[in-house]
Order: sequence, then structure tokens, then C-alpha cells
Amino acid sequence: MKEEIIKSKLRAQKHGEVFTPKRIVNKMLDIPEVKDACENLTATFLEPAAGEGAFLVAILERKLNMVSEKYNKDLTQYENYSLLALTTLYGIDLLEDNAQTCGMNMFQQYYDKYKEQVEHHNGELKQKVLDSAKKIISLNICNGNFLTRKSVDGSPLVFSEWQPINMRKTSNIKIQRTEYTLDEIYGSVKKENGRAINNFIKEPVQLDLFDFLEDESENINAS
Repeated sequence: MKEEIIKSKLRAQKHGEVFTPKRIVNKMLDIPEVKDACENLTATFLEPAAGEGAFLVAILERKLNMVSEKYNKDLTQYENYSLLALTTLYGIDLLEDNAQTCGMNMFQQYYDKYKEQVEHHNGELKQKVLDSAKKIISLNICNGNFLTRKSVDGSPLVFSEWQPINMRKTSNIKIQRTEYTLDEIYGSVKKENGRAINNFIKEPVQLDLFDFLEDESENINAS
């Protein structure tokens, strides 16, 4: 089936929207330095014009393949490290439908790879893991303007840094989330771990049971 590189002439003319074909995406990701980063658990990527997620989905696939090879002694380890890999991918798009589709495509990639490992380990899909993935994606993929560094409502674009704090010899990872505006990222501002935009400090949380509900300060332990 032929790939579409534009949705409409109007969108292409008005917003410069042109999608990158998969073969070009893979060719670019095969550049040695980029390829190495795609296989690095904690290397981060920010796509300033994410579109429907062609690059981010392809990078996620490569990262999850690496996790399945290196961090997969049991399903719990895969769940934790695959979520950690997911936290490293960020995207912005000016068009709301693109940002939404990008998030859905990333989740579908995560779900498909997770399902493969559930079957490999004779386990069960955990809704809390899937909800964690959805929450991470919702925080990492933004509808806004990269050039102005603002969201569509004019507020600053905000991203989360997900910092692992106990990766040694463990399947269960605790992370601490620190919020930065895009302006702060550009300015190389460093904050105390766990600092939110409202200056509230969040406690570390268990990644596979990530607190996707109300109280992020609660430390949730895996059962």
C-alpha cells in the first residue's frame, strides 16, 4: 500500500505538513550515532514536529527490542524497563489531531511489544502497566508550537524528566519526575529532583505501578 506523505494540499500549504516515508525514517535512524542512541535505554529524543509519530514510533520499537534482549529476565523486569524506555521519548506538534494520533500510535507500538512479552513469559497483561504507558505518553507528547515554546492555549510547554533512582540489581524501578518548561530546557536550568512547575516536590514512585491517578506524592510499592 502506497504511503501518503500529505493529508491534504491545504494542510501542506498552510502548515508545511509533510510526512516522512518509513524507508527514509529507518535510513536516518540507521546513522551510526543515532542508531546507538536508539539502543541506549536512557538516551532521550525530542521530535519538534512529531506529526503522527513516524520517528518516535520507530525509535520506540528499537528501544523496546533492546529492552527485550537486555532487560527481560522476567515479565516484571521487562515491564519496568520498557516503561523507562518510553519515558525518554518526547514530541510536539502544532496540529491537535497529529499530536493525538502520535500518542495513539506510540501506545499501539508499546501494547504490541508488551503483548509479545506477556505471551513469551506466559503471563497476563496488566492494566496498571498499560495505564502507566498512557500516562507517560500523555505527558510527553504535547500539542503546541516548538518555535514559540507555548501550547495552543498560550501557556508554556511543560515536559517531565523521569529520573530512575534505583536501577542496580532490581526489576522494580523507582523514578522521580521533575517538570521543566521548554524555555527552562533551552536555558539548561537544573532543578531539585521531583520539583514540579508549582514547586511541589514529588516523592519517588514505583514505575510499573506509576501513580496515574490523583496523588503523585504517594509511594506505591509493587505487590
